[in-house]
Amino acid sequence: MGLNKKKTTKDVMTFHIKARECAVYIKKHSSALVVSHIDADGLTSAAIMGKALERAGLDYDIRFAKQLDGAVLAGIADSNPELVIFTDLGSGMLDAIKSLKLNAVVSDHHQPQGTFEHHLNPHLFGFHGATEVSGSGVTYLIASSLGNNADFADLAIVGAVGDLQHVKHGQLIGLNRQIMEEGAKNGVLRYEKDLLLFGKQTRPIFKLLQYSSDPFLPGISGSEDSSIEFLKKIGIRQHGEKWRRWIDLEAVEKQQIVSSLFQFCLSSGMPVSSIQRLIGEVYTLLREREGTEVRDASEYSTLLNATARYDHADIGLAVCMGDRGKSYEEASALLNEHRKNLVEGINLVKEQGTVRMEHLQYFDSGNKIRETIVGIVAGMCSSFVNHDMPIIAFADSDGGVKVSSRGNYELIRKGLNLGNAIGEAARAVGGTGGGHDIAAGAFIPCNAKNEFLKILDSKIGSQIR
Repeated sequence: MGLNKKKTTKDVMTFHIKARECAVYIKKHSSALVVSHIDADGLTSAAIMGKALERAGLDYDIRFAKQLDGAVLAGIADSNPELVIFTDLGSGMLDAIKSLKLNAVVSDHHQPQGTFEHHLNPHLFGFHGATEVSGSGVTYLIASSLGNNADFADLAIVGAVGDLQHVKHGQLIGLNRQIMEEGAKNGVLRYEKDLLLFGKQTRPIFKLLQYSSDPFLPGISGSEDSSIEFLKKIGIRQHGEKWRRWIDLEAVEKQQIVSSLFQFCLSSGMPVSSIQRLIGEVYTLLREREGTEVRDASEYSTLLNATARYDHADIGLAVCMGDRGKSYEEASALLNEHRKNLVEGINLVKEQGTVRMEHLQYFDSGNKIRETIVGIVAGMCSSFVNHDMPIIAFADSDGGVKVSSRGNYELIRKGLNLGNAIGEAARAVGGTGGGHDIAAGAFIPCNAKNEFLKILDSKIGSQIR
């Protein structure tokens, strides 16, 4: 079933039946190769499937891919695995998987292109893959049919938060919410309304303000002195020589900070939609030690991105599988480097600005921003670029150019679908691409950038008109 036949109603029962069918098919085999994407959602997907296969008594190996293309698929086919399980990728290459006669199960949430028998994807059942269930959530549903694996719900929520599935509504919805509630019922996680600024478990409170990028706090974000001054002005002070973390504050102090931030943002003329992003649902992993990155779903997902996007997916996977020793220490070191690179990337875009076309804006980072994080940088730049058109980002890649794109929900309401536009423009210039309506990516040939932009600008224009 392709997207042109997508059901208009959400078919939960049929979705779960298909998940069970995929699980039954997996159980017919003795071993599997799990192939997953290199981000937080992909890492948690791989870990969920790996743990579930282990419990089911199947041998397995895990491999990661930046992008699933013909060369990667050919390499997989050459290794002749008994079964391949694609997690958080595969839906954009269904016909290629079929043509290579790969014995496979595809567990993904990106917009499908083509058809495949053992393919579980929310879009085929009326669900939105960018907001209602992530790749790790889809994989969790299969894992739940492989055995009693309800304790993997916390990893599925980390993947969903890493995929920013909670951002549009300020909380998880749809199948994500069902998984979240199952995790809460089983005591592996807790959800509540709280401040959404990053670092509540691990950072001194002034750092939450200093590094706030969504929303960007004018006159505070980026300045340690201004962040500390803001807190002192409202009566929040150090204890001894150290600043406390958000989790160390009394409830009345938290309320004081939130109220003052709202007043500050209103007086600064910030849009109400940006101010509302200060508060939302947060997810705490109850089996993890308080004060660590893995206690908070948002911090956990960033920790994972800091491993896989720097060619150390094995470290992130080990953390997901439970290693809180050497791998966790290595992941924490990579996280510090990741944060530094993101700040440098954002500063680069601020300095060089974006180029505006008729229906899109773009920046070309060349080799100055790593291809695996250029999409994250593009998303974090939303606080200071124009909101009336999507942002397209380019970064040098081996053998070509990596393209990442980010839109917003106002543009989605007007008809924007970056997954379709990016995919079609990439194929038109000999590349591959796809994704979600609000965020998508591609790989294109080095000499195709200008032609790609021209085609993409036209396609986005036709969508929004």
